[in-house]
Amino acid sequence: MGFNDFIKLLEVPHEKDANYTQMFLENEDLVPVPPEKRTWKHWNFVTFWIADSFNVNTWMIVSSMVQLGLSWWQAWICVWLGYGIVAPFIVLNARPGAMHHITFPVVARTSFGLWGSLWCTFNRGVMACIWYGVQASIGGSCVLVMLRAMWPSVNNIPNSMPASSGTTTRDFMCFFLFWLISLPAIWFPIHQIRHLFTLKAIVAPSAGIIFFIWCIIKAKGVGPIIHQPSTVHGPELGWAMVSSLMSCISNMATLVVNAPDFASRADRPSAAVIPQLISVPLGFSLVSFIGIIVSSSSQVIFGEAVWSPIDLLGKFLDGNPSHATRFGVWYISASFIIAQLGTNISANSVSAGCDLTSLFPRFINIRRGGYIAAIVGLCMCPWNLLKSSNQFTSYLSSYSVFLSSIAGVMITEYWLVRRGHFNVKDLYNPKKDGWYWYTFGINPRAYAAYISGILINVVGFAGATGRTVPIAATHIYQMSFFTGFGVSSLIYFLLNIVFPVPGKSSQFEEVDVSEGERVSQDEVDDRKSIGKGSSGDVGVHEI
Repeated sequence: MGFNDFIKLLEVPHEKDANYTQMFLENEDLVPVPPEKRTWKHWNFVTFWIADSFNVNTWMIVSSMVQLGLSWWQAWICVWLGYGIVAPFIVLNARPGAMHHITFPVVARTSFGLWGSLWCTFNRGVMACIWYGVQASIGGSCVLVMLRAMWPSVNNIPNSMPASSGTTTRDFMCFFLFWLISLPAIWFPIHQIRHLFTLKAIVAPSAGIIFFIWCIIKAKGVGPIIHQPSTVHGPELGWAMVSSLMSCISNMATLVVNAPDFASRADRPSAAVIPQLISVPLGFSLVSFIGIIVSSSSQVIFGEAVWSPIDLLGKFLDGNPSHATRFGVWYISASFIIAQLGTNISANSVSAGCDLTSLFPRFINIRRGGYIAAIVGLCMCPWNLLKSSNQFTSYLSSYSVFLSSIAGVMITEYWLVRRGHFNVKDLYNPKKDGWYWYTFGINPRAYAAYISGILINVVGFAGATGRTVPIAATHIYQMSFFTGFGVSSLIYFLLNIVFPVPGKSSQFEEVDVSEGERVSQDEVDDRKSIGKGSSGDVGVHEI
């Protein structure tokens, strides 16, 4: 086998006559999703967000707010408001994906340019790979609790790994088992993986409710946290609530940016609107409420508030638990494994797959990209990152500053600059007079706006990573999603008034002008079904 034959063996399927430029712009996972793969209905988006909300991080989200001095109900209001505010941003950025059935990396080309979009997808892809490892590490702790419930002697496995490894034989075994059982889920394409979210939306909440009732019964009440008043007042209380509210929004910045990935599989555009507006705040708020009550009850049971559900389940196994207790812990921890698996697939594996596909479409598709994320998640030894620096997870959340600026440009591009007008063919064609060629494939307006959105928060970002900064910069950074999003959006809009882009419109109409004609979506699907349409032949759509 020659070198060229080996290279061809590594390539993903593509058009036989495609040149190198075309192979860098498209493959099967980058072109518009065909009708037979648009299988996500309204209820699939509901189960997706219910499934995504049920994970260890959401369970513990109120803990940091209570530690800031908020009462439980003030913290819960912040959760409702935070996720209620961020839901419309998800819907707004998902819209072009739902309308034209394209993923985030391709939607990003409309605002940042054919080549300029690669930096955005690289940023999102790197974060997805890192978060994959971090979430897998949390999943490993769930596996440990489940195995302890089955075989208590697992807790006593002798350690044969050096201290420099940052882990033990027992903990690495559990991490690797979670990593291993995640691999089959990566294999399934996006239009089929919805079944995993449906399963998780049934199993995980039921386990959470059982845990909720169990702890209340053992504590003979809801515990003291429910009756604990806030310890901060006045302006300090106000900024504590702002900071708490914004932490909810910032934690969703990654999913705001890549919202088109799943919306591209919607069977109709409306499927990605109301279901997401309702299920995002509802799902996250209910899970955080269960976490509040369970943690409050734990203070009665164990004499201290245990915010991590995994640590709390582990405490139930200490001593000599009954068979019923062990079974209960086994069922709940197994459900948390499914919860972590679903979260890692939805928020990280699929995102990394879509992003890496756009970086190397000749050799990578969504499936291969997902496995690359898994390999990176294993090789990065995430337990070291989590243990060596208390600021690491704060840094990952702080990275939303960069993502909010990307979202600001993308949403402004679709809704305010070109106002729904698309040219799908130009998304895959590097012709110099194309809508998305801009300047050598890069849109300088978008990058000026993107950098402006970062600069307003950069001082506060430094403070979040441990530097000493002025209090004003800290307050600006506490609202980083809005300041980053708002500045980048405003700058991009103003620049397009002074230097208008091709296709800029004063009238809002969701239409693809690729062929210079306007046809309904049903007509497009009919054309494709008889082989007379093209991937870019998409016209006017109805909401």
